[in-house]
Amino acid sequence: MSRVGHGFRGLAHALLLALGIVIAAGTPAAQAPAGAAIASAHPLATEAGYQVLRQGGNAFDAAVAIAAALAVVEPYSSGLGGGGFWLLHRAADRKQVMIDARETAPAAVTLSTYLDADGKPIAGATRRGGTAAGIPGAPAGMVHLARDYGRLALAVTLAPAVRLARDGFPVDARYARIAKLRERYLRDGVGTARIFLTNDEAPQPAHVLRQPELAATLEQIVQHGRDGFYGGRVAPALVAAVNAAGGVWSLSDLANYRAVERAPVRFDYRGATVISAALPSAGGLSLAQSLNILERFAPGEPREPSGAHLVIEALRRAFEDRARYLGDSDFVKVPGAELAGKSYARRRAATIDAAIATPSDGLAAEATLTEGSVNTTHYSVIDAEGNRVGATLSINFLFGAGLIAAGTGVLINNQMDDFSLRPEIPNAYRLRGSAANRIEPRKRPLSSMTPTFVEDAKGVLVLGAPGGSRIISMVLLGIIDYANQSEVDLARIVAAPRYHHQYWPDRVEIEPGGFNEPWRAALVAKGHKLHVVERKWGNMQAVFKSSRDGSVQAASDPRGGEIGWY
Repeated sequence: MSRVGHGFRGLAHALLLALGIVIAAGTPAAQAPAGAAIASAHPLATEAGYQVLRQGGNAFDAAVAIAAALAVVEPYSSGLGGGGFWLLHRAADRKQVMIDARETAPAAVTLSTYLDADGKPIAGATRRGGTAAGIPGAPAGMVHLARDYGRLALAVTLAPAVRLARDGFPVDARYARIAKLRERYLRDGVGTARIFLTNDEAPQPAHVLRQPELAATLEQIVQHGRDGFYGGRVAPALVAAVNAAGGVWSLSDLANYRAVERAPVRFDYRGATVISAALPSAGGLSLAQSLNILERFAPGEPREPSGAHLVIEALRRAFEDRARYLGDSDFVKVPGAELAGKSYARRRAATIDAAIATPSDGLAAEATLTEGSVNTTHYSVIDAEGNRVGATLSINFLFGAGLIAAGTGVLINNQMDDFSLRPEIPNAYRLRGSAANRIEPRKRPLSSMTPTFVEDAKGVLVLGAPGGSRIISMVLLGIIDYANQSEVDLARIVAAPRYHHQYWPDRVEIEPGGFNEPWRAALVAKGHKLHVVERKWGNMQAVFKSSRDGSVQAASDPRGGEIGWY
């Protein structure tokens, strides 16, 4: 979080002091070095980042500290057993790059593991236990980030996370609610109840959660770098645990894993430059397509019915192309340049009727390319020098595959669900995909994680969010809101009501309480099918640095305490 609140946060602070975990008085934001800002999903992770900045680290060092701390204090969302993307801007030479630490399929994987003799999905195979687990990328990404971009040793940047894991921290109300929601899942998991529950029940707020085995694994990374996780004593324990639960991991899968640097997706939107995640994230290309389409229309307010209609239609087309074309570009040829191009957007925009919704089933013949071819967390960082990081990390669903490798404290992801089994079979986020995203050995599954920078005359915005397929629409709305503001109000951007469309199912999902009856009636009159979801979604984290006076803002989504679709 961009700041520590009051009430329970004060209790948490007192308990931390009692345990000997020292954090300075006041809010983390108040102690940020001048010109620096951090927004993350948990105040202890934000404070870990500020600690590192105060010790002379840069934004990249802070990003390592935050990722590691989140692995401890937000275990249901991210961790060493997961992966993600770090989007970087280095001020000294203006280098912009994405570190791809997405999980990979094990080398011995086969599609038959997930489909029965009739070609139907085997219940739970992509979501629970060893068959659901991809080879983790987060530790490799953290080490790569520290080695190539940071200033400080891992002994410094990982120290806050080691302390939090070893000495413990008081869980907050959000943790308690999510643990209650997943209580049976944790009770039935492998090694999860022992760590995350108390007497097989979800703990109450202020319960001190200690994870000494995870602390020892973090210390192995401190001492041995990537080999502390992908070799040594940790790797055999990971392989043994996953395979005992039905997986097909090997030591060579771990030894051969590498984080990869990729050129971000870059495009212009109404005078701003947008830099976003590259494949295997669908986010950057989907943003480019949607915003390029919207640029063909007059600027509008995205939460007025007429503006929302256009946003929905742009998203519908971008998500259709996601399903048709996108996958790991190391394995399939993806026509990314054309998908992100203005001419293709012009053809797509020409198919939009401002008065009526286009049924998703009728899109296939509308436009063709000229050549064939929850869960999650986000944080944003800007330092005083202008270095910046947007990072979205995940273990996929809440508490991943429900599997902890004995002796390591590492909670394993269930990212295999992000592959496409067959075009007509949706995943848990109801996303469909093509052969471009089918399961193959060593392949990285398509993702919706969308860390993004926006640069314009006002300054620099860093934003992103968790939320499965809804990440893309959240970031899209955030960019449009930012572009429409003459004076930047981050709190307003991250709190604004949300809606989402992803081509299939053909419906507009809207947050409860976000849109009144006249708004809904206007969308229905245009032919949209509305679906009010049970809870608000997302947990956007944004920071902004003004080009006018160098001032900074940080804002955390007020939905952070909800148990929405993260």
